[in-house]
Amino acid sequence: MLKKIIVALVVIAVLGGIAWVNRANIALFYVANFTHREVAENRPIEWQTGPDEAALAPNERPPNIVFILADDLGINDISTFGGGVAGGRVPTPNIDRLAAQGMIFNQAYSGTATCAPSRAMLMTGRYPSRTGFEFTPTPDGMTSAIGLISSTMDSGLPDPHVNDDAPEDSLPYEEQGLPGSEVTIAELLQDIDYHTVHIGKWHLGRAAEFEPNAQGFDESLLMASGLFLPEDDPNVVNAQLDFDPIDQFLWARMQFAASFNNGEWFTPGGYLTDWWTDEAVEVIRANRNRPFFLYLAHWGVHTPLQATREDYEAVGDIEPHRLRTYAAMVRSLDRSVGRIMDELEAQGLAENTIIVFSSDNGGAGYIGLPEVNAPYRGWKLTFFEGGIRVPMFISWPARIEPGTMSETPVAHIDLLPTLAAAAGAELPSDRVIDGRNMLAIADGEEISRPDNAIYWTSAHYRVVRQGDWKLQVSARPDRAWLFNLAEDPTEQSNLADRYPDRVAAMRSLLDTHQEDSRPPLYPHQFEAAVAVDRTRAEMVVDGDEVIYWPN
Repeated sequence: MLKKIIVALVVIAVLGGIAWVNRANIALFYVANFTHREVAENRPIEWQTGPDEAALAPNERPPNIVFILADDLGINDISTFGGGVAGGRVPTPNIDRLAAQGMIFNQAYSGTATCAPSRAMLMTGRYPSRTGFEFTPTPDGMTSAIGLISSTMDSGLPDPHVNDDAPEDSLPYEEQGLPGSEVTIAELLQDIDYHTVHIGKWHLGRAAEFEPNAQGFDESLLMASGLFLPEDDPNVVNAQLDFDPIDQFLWARMQFAASFNNGEWFTPGGYLTDWWTDEAVEVIRANRNRPFFLYLAHWGVHTPLQATREDYEAVGDIEPHRLRTYAAMVRSLDRSVGRIMDELEAQGLAENTIIVFSSDNGGAGYIGLPEVNAPYRGWKLTFFEGGIRVPMFISWPARIEPGTMSETPVAHIDLLPTLAAAAGAELPSDRVIDGRNMLAIADGEEISRPDNAIYWTSAHYRVVRQGDWKLQVSARPDRAWLFNLAEDPTEQSNLADRYPDRVAAMRSLLDTHQEDSRPPLYPHQFEAAVAVDRTRAEMVVDGDEVIYWPN
């Protein structure tokens, strides 16, 4: 009997050891095989149509508004500022054309350094300190799966820090969203008879209270999952990133799926960037005789890296493979912008249509491409300039002179009051709107903010820009970074030790901002270590600067 017990224990130990060695593969197998949903066949989208004839000429009615949002687009991914992917080998002529015909904000910032809270600020004009929407919702099991995968990789990064204060009964993924009590730009425009349409990514909640149709959109074509095309599609080129745990999770979890007006999941009609643009063109045609707001929230150039074979061949022989795939994705995004502009022109709507182009945050370091945010330091998941400095262009030929440039710092919170003012919508009077109307800058006026400050917050990692000065403070590591962006826009010289009085004064601004904050709607679960100056594909060594990003 004793011998059998010993044998059984040995077998259990061996099997346990095998399971531990293969823990990442086991986790990914579970995700890929037990978390997918049924996806119906493709079906045509039946968009609502406006009147056959317009009551007023296009220039006599409120402006149409098209807001095109890229995902994780680095400021050096476009050629507008002299850059471009692969050392400029892949220009973005349509995005450049849009920028040239309107106003370029040379110091534009995202709401934060990750997806969802930025989108909430775009929609509401309010800081997370007021909405509570501070952290990006993550699918159930993602945090633990990524932790398991990370533990099998030797990147030189410290292990993630688990938030032990997070309650075990935290809100499930489906219930993490922007509260319905918040007022979005779509709701403001809907109230003054705009037809409002959302196409693409949402990421502000999946429950009925949070979905686009409940937040002011008459129609919504939603990205239900996250593949641009099926992984085995004959027209797709995939670039999997074996050094990135997030990428490995996405390939296992994501499906090729869409939904319309909160209906069942179905198969999209093509490569997401192109298909969404096809549908956006249909929306413009269907609503050409009435004011409309089209929010086209692209998934590109977020991972998983997938391009059409046509775009992959068109960008040329670029190495490494992931860079060529990424360049092809940028090409498709640029083509989308051009097609939207051309359709507005064809419909006679271009003169009195506002087009806004931006990205939800800076480029991601975890894709292993070091130039995406050049010349700025940092990535998505950091508050260094590379994580939050984004393109922001506003074209409105009827109002804004081509070639207008602004050096005034602006941020995503400014879009709601700007678009509301352009359309003639009143701001809500029962809450504070933190953003400012950027059209004043086009008119040669200045905009003012309390203490001349813009804020960013993710738990203990907090930032304020006041004039040309920018202070970052973090509890992990316990450190402050102070930069004069007028003299050091790429944040090379930390002046915190040289100017302690300024650090103290700006810390006071952060403390006051935090004192007035509501608690987050749900706590962050963990804090990922991110190297400020190295991509995920590079080994982190002693002396490299590392921050912890709470989510």
